[in-house]
Amino acid sequence: MTVAAALWITAAQEAALCDTVYHVGEGQLDIKTQFTGISRGTERLIFNGQVPVSEHDNMRAPFQEGDFTFPVKYGYAAVGKVQNGDRRGEVVFSLFPHQTSFAVPAAMALPVPNNVPAARAILAANMETAVNITWDAGISVGDRVVVIGAGVVGALVGYLAAQVPGAEVTLVDIAPSRAALADTLGCDFATPDDAPAEADVVVHASANPVGLSLAIALAGTEARVIEASWYGAQSVEIPLGGRFHQRRLQIVSSQVGRVPARQAPRWDYSRRLAKALALLNDPVLDALISGETAFGDLPGVYGRVLRDPSTLCHRVRYEG
Repeated sequence: MTVAAALWITAAQEAALCDTVYHVGEGQLDIKTQFTGISRGTERLIFNGQVPVSEHDNMRAPFQEGDFTFPVKYGYAAVGKVQNGDRRGEVVFSLFPHQTSFAVPAAMALPVPNNVPAARAILAANMETAVNITWDAGISVGDRVVVIGAGVVGALVGYLAAQVPGAEVTLVDIAPSRAALADTLGCDFATPDDAPAEADVVVHASANPVGLSLAIALAGTEARVIEASWYGAQSVEIPLGGRFHQRRLQIVSSQVGRVPARQAPRWDYSRRLAKALALLNDPVLDALISGETAFGDLPGVYGRVLRDPSTLCHRVRYEG
């Protein structure tokens, strides 16, 4: 039996470090954590107690403990070094919460490619979501693509779309400061007032209903709007009259919990996550790491990080 420290959300907007006991079973890897990443959008909803009861099962992370009625241990972006067995010394990524060490089945710890630094590999879960959204969007050569919401997932979708030959990709955000990020990722930038219309594909990732309304307004005839936001318990109103019907628009939900139907016969979750890790071999993606905190200091800054709209991916550093 091993005792580790883990971050638990003990009540709405309250977090603490608690001892957690785990056992390394047969076929499991014992992993000492090096870094974890805070996924601001999802973790903020959980921290605020905004996960609807109807979605408690769907929202569970692979290695979550507790429930969304609190206390709950949540997270899905851990990078660490294997301490046992034939894979001892290997740096791996796992969909595990914020914890100093942990054990998972060997198949649930994917090798981090040698050309991807461990400190950047925490972006793997977000990149996996961006890959899924890009599949759902069906972006083609030369498409005019607008991504609304330049958080981590939206920015990664823009980064992937910008690599499609001839694609014209614009990141849209209310914060003008995100223009530098867009440029780094190979995208144009616009505020909502200046966003280009007549788009072939619009991806909405702002988690704000106003952004979804803007997405509908910017979509060209017969275009596809990809709704990538998760609203938790919030009810959303959108304009489905006028332009929406006249332009025969499609609104497609994208959620990383399912592989899109076109890919599902050939892609499983492991293959998708391995590809996401491989796609992190570009140093420009370090621009998505907006801050770093030592694990021991995490309870005191966790709420502030989640509330700060300038947060992209916040990295948690573990000692040793």
